Amino acid sequence: MTRLFAWLAGALLLLVLAAGGLFLAALEDKPLVERSENISPAAIDQARWLFHTNDPRRLQHGEARRTAIPATLLDEGINTLASRTLKARGTFVLTGQAAEIRLTRRIPIPGTPFLNLKASIREGRGEPKISAAAIGPIPIPPAVLETFLNIAASAGGYGQEWQLARRAIHELAFDPARRLVIVGYVWEPSLLDRARAIAFSPDELVRIRSAHESLAGLLDHHAPGRRIPLAGILRAMLDVDGSDQRENRRAAVLVLGVYLAEKNIASLIPEARTWPQLRPVAMMLAGRNDSAQHFAVSAMLAAWAGEPVADAIGLYKELADAGHGSGFSFADLAADRAGTRFGELLNRGDRRLDGLLKNDLHDRDLVPPLGDLPESINAVDFQRHFGSTSSPAYRHLTAEIERRLDGMPLYRPQQP
Repeated sequence: MTRLFAWLAGALLLLVLAAGGLFLAALEDKPLVERSENISPAAIDQARWLFHTNDPRRLQHGEARRTAIPATLLDEGINTLASRTLKARGTFVLTGQAAEIRLTRRIPIPGTPFLNLKASIREGRGEPKISAAAIGPIPIPPAVLETFLNIAASAGGYGQEWQLARRAIHELAFDPARRLVIVGYVWEPSLLDRARAIAFSPDELVRIRSAHESLAGLLDHHAPGRRIPLAGILRAMLDVDGSDQRENRRAAVLVLGVYLAEKNIASLIPEARTWPQLRPVAMMLAGRNDSAQHFAVSAMLAAWAGEPVADAIGLYKELADAGHGSGFSFADLAADRAGTRFGELLNRGDRRLDGLLKNDLHDRDLVPPLGDLPESINAVDFQRHFGSTSSPAYRHLTAEIERRLDGMPLYRPQQP
């Protein structure tokens, strides 16, 4: 759906750009949306709950369901998609019996003006319909925007997915008091198949399969259950050439992340069921398997979904562990942050990675010292010592983690 959202919103922006005088008239000197790209751990928790209660693998064809989606989840999701795909900011606002999606993008011309877009959707039965829209101060007839979105989806190759998603929804209701969006839908299994089909492009699938086969070959040299350094495997998988080097490395990090998360890649890519089986081994980083897991999964998330997503999921897991699990661990959080920075460097095609891969890769190249960072903190002790993630005590330790990362050659901030 990220690709579909990017195409539709991008096409709308291009329409405005192509309109010449309309574009200039639509610019405003103040942003409609002004916020950071950060994602809260609460949003991750809400997304997990929503998936659990509407797991498509357990739904039957034609099954009618009604689910409540937190407005805050939609708000942060729209902002994340706008940030990642359009370099814009977005928000979702409930306004009585309607909801409004707002987007703002700064235009790089003198005066730093803003292009603001907004579209309202009213509650009711049947397919969701746009009831009002505007680009800056200029209103757009809803029927025109609806037609344009349909044409844009078809032109981008997403027409089938767009129509399937719209037809599946038969009711939309808003509950501003409880900050909920009530969606009634009829499950259509082809939605999941189409979502999987557009999640990865054909070229990406080729690269991911190649990375998977590379990892299978590397692991076949080791006995099942053997402890092996993540650094050596990572170096071998990232040491690739070619004009598409960045994409090959993203594929490698995806395969490693899924493997270390102990998931079957066939759940993402059904055709992977016929790919070579990966031998089970224990990859180690800083002497620990859990550090390797935290690093690789965060690197995967940062390379494919962005740094805010990786950070939010890492923090969410640690907070969950504090309540029922191994306890909150600042060492795990440091491994998360190192993986996130690594994934962002890879995503940018940072040349420091090329220099690093010319020699043997060591743990100290990837993560800072972890041994003296507090671990196994249960919920009661976390509340007693830190209170919350915004307290001075908590921020002191996270600042120390960032300081250690900043001191490493690979992650050292570069001067502008």
